[in-house]
Amino acid sequence: MATLARAARAGAALCGLSAALLAAAPAHAYDAGDWLLRVGATQVRPKSDTGKALDGAVGLHANNSVRPSFTVTYMATRNIGIELLGAVPFQHDVRGSGAVGGNIVDTKQLPPTLSLQWHFLPDSRIQPYVGVGLNYTHFFDTKGRGALSSNDVKLTDSWGVAGQIGVDYQLSDRWLLNADVRYIDIDSRVRLNGDTIGRAHIDPWVFTVAVGYRF
Repeated sequence: MATLARAARAGAALCGLSAALLAAAPAHAYDAGDWLLRVGATQVRPKSDTGKALDGAVGLHANNSVRPSFTVTYMATRNIGIELLGAVPFQHDVRGSGAVGGNIVDTKQLPPTLSLQWHFLPDSRIQPYVGVGLNYTHFFDTKGRGALSSNDVKLTDSWGVAGQIGVDYQLSDRWLLNADVRYIDIDSRVRLNGDTIGRAHIDPWVFTVAVGYRF
């Protein structure tokens, strides 16, 4: 009887250990053909010295902007993802320094970015990745303010390379938390009444936090 009791206790302990290991096991890894939808908030943070205009007489400085955003990712393999970034239009105030100061331009922009990602720990609950891709930034609703309020101001659209690092934390087989940071090459010509007067080298860091779902 004692032997049977010890065996029963050992069996119960083994069952408990198995249950604990199962609870601690990583969530289901991404598979080829999975779709990931993430929804969150993104901050675009242009570099402090955005550019020059009027032969260097005016410095340009664009402010930060935060907007709701989303990404859609298709997992071509367990390691390779193809991601599209979209967002509500960002709005930036551009301040001048030097010959013309104060808020001189308001503009909105959409920066859709298509990236190829490498997920290098596909079996982990914490799944880091890196990506590289192509960004297209469309500027619109650009208006002169302050000293330029009576002028026609335009910012031309931009094509550039984007780099990315990020991480997914799997809450379950379907739900996840995400954070990533990108650096995007965004350069635009500044036009005043049809004439090019300078270039804006916006080149922002782009920070995102999001909640995601795997289909």
